[in-house]
Amino acid sequence: MAERFLNHIGGQWLPSRSGRTFQNLNPATGEVLGEFSASNADDVDAAVGAAADAYRFWRLTPAPKRAEIVYRAGEIIRARKEELARVMTREMGKILIETRGDVQEGIDMAYLAAGEGRRMFGVTTPSEMPNKWAMSVRSPIGVCGFITPWNFPFAIPSWKMMPALVAGNTCVFKPATDTPETAWHFVKIFEEAGLPAGVLNIVFGSGRAVGDPIVEHPGIAVVSFTGSTDVGNAIGGKGGALGKRISLEMGGKNAIIVLEDADLQLATEAIVWSAFGTTGQRCTACSRVLAHEKIHDELAERVAKMAAAWKVGDGLDESVNMGPCINQGQLETVQKYVAIGRGEGRLATGGAALTGGAHAKGFFHEPTVFADVKEDARIAVEEIFGPVLSIVKVKDLAHAVAVNNASAYGLSSSIFTKDVNRAFTAMRDLDTGIVYVNHGTTGAETHLPFGGNRGTGNGHREAGHTMMDPFTEWKSIYVDFSGKLQRAQIDNS
Repeated sequence: MAERFLNHIGGQWLPSRSGRTFQNLNPATGEVLGEFSASNADDVDAAVGAAADAYRFWRLTPAPKRAEIVYRAGEIIRARKEELARVMTREMGKILIETRGDVQEGIDMAYLAAGEGRRMFGVTTPSEMPNKWAMSVRSPIGVCGFITPWNFPFAIPSWKMMPALVAGNTCVFKPATDTPETAWHFVKIFEEAGLPAGVLNIVFGSGRAVGDPIVEHPGIAVVSFTGSTDVGNAIGGKGGALGKRISLEMGGKNAIIVLEDADLQLATEAIVWSAFGTTGQRCTACSRVLAHEKIHDELAERVAKMAAAWKVGDGLDESVNMGPCINQGQLETVQKYVAIGRGEGRLATGGAALTGGAHAKGFFHEPTVFADVKEDARIAVEEIFGPVLSIVKVKDLAHAVAVNNASAYGLSSSIFTKDVNRAFTAMRDLDTGIVYVNHGTTGAETHLPFGGNRGTGNGHREAGHTMMDPFTEWKSIYVDFSGKLQRAQIDNS
């Protein structure tokens, strides 16, 4: 019988009030990994109530003490890194070196966020009046709702909840139904680290049954979401109309520019890793290459050859380069775009689902490369979220930048060149939240802000020195010790 996993509400592990469950499946083998509570609005309401009660004391707990718990959680994560990585590979498919990296981001974020407990800087500034003190400080907002995706099931919750907790907020957490066990371990670790009851609550279930009630609940002040642009925009509209603060991190259609002077071997390695790492299921994945017309054909040949050599299979096999798509629906989406691509470009390698032998019970697809793709082709402009790469021919840097910036998304971009002048021009002109030089489009580090422009987000950034912004309000404080009424802008005019 599959192991049963429960919600965590107010410090207790509880079944859903509906009594229903859903299965967690291994996308590489079809194995049932566990049964999780299929929750509903009643469970969300209970979690919000517990979080609201906990907020009354948690916000008054000194920030360094809050941070010490986050730091202890980081130490527990570090000790269990391999165990957590294997759990993640089993339930979402990406290879072990990538899931180890996912867990490492959680470790890094724990240490980074914990440091803010003794900083969380405000601002002191001179008053325009004598004998008066002026300053600003960060304040927590209240109960925060977190809706997280399946592709980075440890890192992304870490980016969101660790800063929120250090800032003094409490949490209601809805993980993706494709990766509930990793989220369960995340909450168990914080419980073990000594986080008080009610501060972090987890409610398992679908977007409709749990996500919508989180967005709509009057007791939740902040909603932080990572996922598709369509869902994110719907959350932004609904939550914004209710007066909530909404932080969105959504889709991407990230490009690597390769100019004629580039190191083509380095570019090839970076392109293949960026395009097919995590089976292309990253918001930062490279799904298009903007190749200078002089090197387009050679680069396409190199990329296709390297991609064709990648081994596809169960991510627990250390010899595998790429795991499965997350589920049948995502595999069908990939197949749909490959069919579209056959009419929009030249298939250089791949193009087929893998169904026999070791691939028979999973959702596998070959790494797929299309060359000679037009810049406005559907496979070159629409997010696929799978192992499909389009190579587009461009005339020069200005053309490449224009094509990059015409995208509906603006998360990550990259340029390969040996010309420092063109590198700095690209750094200035590429309209994305992240820009890489002589590197792929993936590999963000936790101590820099993460997020994008246009259809990728709504202006907020996660991690880095901006980590507290979605989860704090600024409070300006004036202390007048003059002993008399002083009227700013009037008595000093």
